[in-house]
Amino acid sequence: MLHIFKKEFNGFLDSLIGVAVVVVFLIAIGLLTWVFPETSVLDYGFADMETLFTLGPFVLIFLVPAITMRSFAEERKLGTLEWLLTKPVSEGSIVFGKFLAAVCLVIIALIPTITYYFTLSYLGDPPGNIDTSAVIGSYTGMVLLGAVFCSIGIFASTLVTNQVVSFMLAAFLCFFFYAGFDSAAALTNDGATALLIKQLGIQYHFESMSRGLIDSRDLVYFAGVMGIMMLSAKTVLSSRSW
Repeated sequence: MLHIFKKEFNGFLDSLIGVAVVVVFLIAIGLLTWVFPETSVLDYGFADMETLFTLGPFVLIFLVPAITMRSFAEERKLGTLEWLLTKPVSEGSIVFGKFLAAVCLVIIALIPTITYYFTLSYLGDPPGNIDTSAVIGSYTGMVLLGAVFCSIGIFASTLVTNQVVSFMLAAFLCFFFYAGFDSAAALTNDGATALLIKQLGIQYHFESMSRGLIDSRDLVYFAGVMGIMMLSAKTVLSSRSW
């Protein structure tokens, strides 16, 4: 598994995909947080990171599939996956190694944004007037969100041979699991039913963590979705005849 992780992570860097994704993410988040007047925290007047944690997930919806689209789709297209499956390594180890490599790239993209916290803390009135617990919870949620999106992208990549199709399928599934359930909940007038539907979606649990309360139920939810997606990817690999 470690060999798969190193191979995949180095592949991101060698192909410049990893660098491009990190740069695009930081530019997009930087513009949304500091430049665009509709979302700029400087115009908002409060020392918080709501812009990053509200709009960041939608940026990840498109950037994470760009990371994962080549994971298996390219391997199948080039014919290298068949060779890989003949090695003394299980399908689960292959899936998990590629998953870890993608998650590490997402974490690397998030690390520079920590400077926003210190900048806003300095700009606060008085300095330091920022909800640190909410920031910690939100960053934890962002990492878990990125990991879930990576697992969805890995699964999507096992289904097709074309990277573009893999990207589109993963982006659709990421958006559906993040915001689709909230949209579906809005269609019902029954409060209990609406809440139940919302709890099936990622956004409900991410927003819960963004309030600074890291609940075990949210952690179990994220772990469960990742587990289901990775198990599904392993099942697809095991069931195909290469």
